[in-house]
Amino acid sequence: MIDFLKAQPDRPVILKSAEITERYHYWRLHIMLTMYGGYAWLFCMRKSLNHVMPAVMVDQGLDLSDIGLMGTLFYTVYGCSKFISGMASDQANPRYFMGLGILISGLANVLLGFSNSMVSFTCLIVVSACFHGWGWPPCARLLTSWYSQSERGVWWSCWNTAHNVGAALSTLIVGYIAMYYGWREALVVIGLLGMIAGIMVCWRLRDKPATMGLPSVGAWGQDPLEQQQENTEPDLNYQVILSVYVLKNQYIWLLAVSYVLVYIVRIAVSDWVNLYFVQAHHYDLVSANSILFIFEVGGFLGSLVAGWGSDKLFGGNRGPMNLLFALGVFLSVVALWLMPVFSFVLQASCVFAIGFFVFGPQMLIGMAAAECSHKAAVGAATGLLGLFAYLGAALAGYPMALVIEHYQWTGFFIVLTVVSAVIGLLLLPFFLAQVPDQVAVD
Repeated sequence: MIDFLKAQPDRPVILKSAEITERYHYWRLHIMLTMYGGYAWLFCMRKSLNHVMPAVMVDQGLDLSDIGLMGTLFYTVYGCSKFISGMASDQANPRYFMGLGILISGLANVLLGFSNSMVSFTCLIVVSACFHGWGWPPCARLLTSWYSQSERGVWWSCWNTAHNVGAALSTLIVGYIAMYYGWREALVVIGLLGMIAGIMVCWRLRDKPATMGLPSVGAWGQDPLEQQQENTEPDLNYQVILSVYVLKNQYIWLLAVSYVLVYIVRIAVSDWVNLYFVQAHHYDLVSANSILFIFEVGGFLGSLVAGWGSDKLFGGNRGPMNLLFALGVFLSVVALWLMPVFSFVLQASCVFAIGFFVFGPQMLIGMAAAECSHKAAVGAATGLLGLFAYLGAALAGYPMALVIEHYQWTGFFIVLTVVSAVIGLLLLPFFLAQVPDQVAVD
């Protein structure tokens, strides 16, 4: 690894108690704001091509299968990148790791604005997907380093809304620029702003507390759940930790399979539902896209409620909240499919409910994986889940396009309904789990 990307060495704690508290308060807020802004813009760039795709299809002569193929390729490469970068980020300085990923993703977005062929689109999408994978693992590491388990649900849920803010910003900004100036200009502007965001992250983010001469967050906050995880076999080397606490951890694998299904629902709704409303209910593009905006609003609120509820109602146990939200996903998908009366308000309400409920498991499963693994392998654990998540996202691309082509929108909703039901079944074993006490160690 290049020297400037490596994690900084730990420094001894020599500060007084009041100074430690002051620095913790300052940096927790600033790190959260920097992570939030950086990831929101990374997500804004990720969705930018989707929002100009109708214009790109007309301009470049692409068809539905081309779009599905590019989506599957992006999500597959992105998922692999999350796993590999997850392992790398455990031993990297998140400040430069995340910042460089955003910077290069921005550059790829700029170059997409100058592309003129399927080949150039495909190559740049692969590069972009690769560096988009540098965003999530450093954030997971920082969220588990600076915020303790009994309070992490609230902080993590606040950070998770960066997905929805990024997607909503992309809808508004990309839509406006594309409408008045063109799709190429939209991609270039979003990419240039992304490069600035990457520089800001390199400037304002910091590594874990120990590298800044601060005690661990568990010791500072006197959180017994956090201290239990921090004290788990601290002298093991990274390869053993990776093997025992990630690759051989049965809870991680169960969460990973659940994540595949959650992402099939989330990405299928995000990428296909506006087309469903245009084709099946004859909405215009503005009305159809406005429902997608409502989906993100639902996700924003659902993330906050899920994180708050898992902390305040279930004492940091993510299982019960996960199960409640999984049930909500199933019911809202069925309601959108089978409602006897069609109207914009009713259908938008169902999409809002899907967004509200699906972003709960999307966040809580990732958080549970971080808490089920070792402190030194959070990036690898969440990266492995990211790989599975975007396997699900890839299945929502080209394979879902084939389902729609052969079985129309009825086939689309049958798939989503079955997937939603299985999510709840897979999360049942976590209902009574006290996560820190049940890490499987061979």
